[in-house]
Amino acid sequence: MNRSRLLMIGGLALAVGLLVAFTVYNRLRTFAGSASNAGGVPVVVAANDIQVGAKLEAQDVKVVTLPPTAVPPGAFSATSKVLGRGAVLPVSKGEFILPSKLAALNAGAGLPSLIPQGMRAVSVRVNDVVSVAGFVQPGTRVDVLATGTQGSGNERQTTTVLENVAVIAVGKSLDRSASADAQAAPVITLLVSPDDAQKLALVSQEGRIQLSLRNPLDTKKGGIGATRTSSLYLGEKPEPTESKPKAHKIVAKGPATPAAPMPYTVEMIRGSKRDETSKF
Repeated sequence: MNRSRLLMIGGLALAVGLLVAFTVYNRLRTFAGSASNAGGVPVVVAANDIQVGAKLEAQDVKVVTLPPTAVPPGAFSATSKVLGRGAVLPVSKGEFILPSKLAALNAGAGLPSLIPQGMRAVSVRVNDVVSVAGFVQPGTRVDVLATGTQGSGNERQTTTVLENVAVIAVGKSLDRSASADAQAAPVITLLVSPDDAQKLALVSQEGRIQLSLRNPLDTKKGGIGATRTSSLYLGEKPEPTESKPKAHKIVAKGPATPAAPMPYTVEMIRGSKRDETSKF
């Protein structure tokens, strides 16, 4: 292959490369022009990590411009609509600020903003055992067990008084530990209905409570009866009693009455004469 032929092939490859580059450039330019013609819309995102219960301040949020197709429904377009509201869910830096992540308007911030209408927050005193070694954290669900005596009796019993109750605070922390490590605190706050709040206050004073940690997917309720002290020993069998032989009644019999003699016949034969005589 001579030199002129190599130069011709190289020139042809260069021309093809320039043609491809020019085509790609024109397409990108057209796409950018159509995007600019469509225009962007302002949307509020988190400027920093926002914890549960925090009150949104000006430094916590910012406005960015995005294409309309990239903005989720319900997103806020101005910071004035979110400032002063409390966060009910954690928000990471750069995430959209959505209504579902904020407390209701004028609901404030902190623990009160996390309480839905018609519900109550009640705190109970706990230790490492009651709080399941500290693994009861905000966002988990528990059953509340009460141990005490019923009425004037002396027999103790344990009853499940509340089931599938949400934990909203451990001590003063409203956030669940990101590493899922245990959090030790002397007080745990539960989210309950007004009726359950009265039950919880009563069992805290009258007996001893124990929290039972639930799997978050297990929402089944009911079917749990009280456990009494006596029921713990139902497996013990009573001592066997000796069975006494049955006494048979012996009836004394008097002397037997002699039976009446049976009649019989005596037959006498004398020569050709035959004579029968019946005797008793």
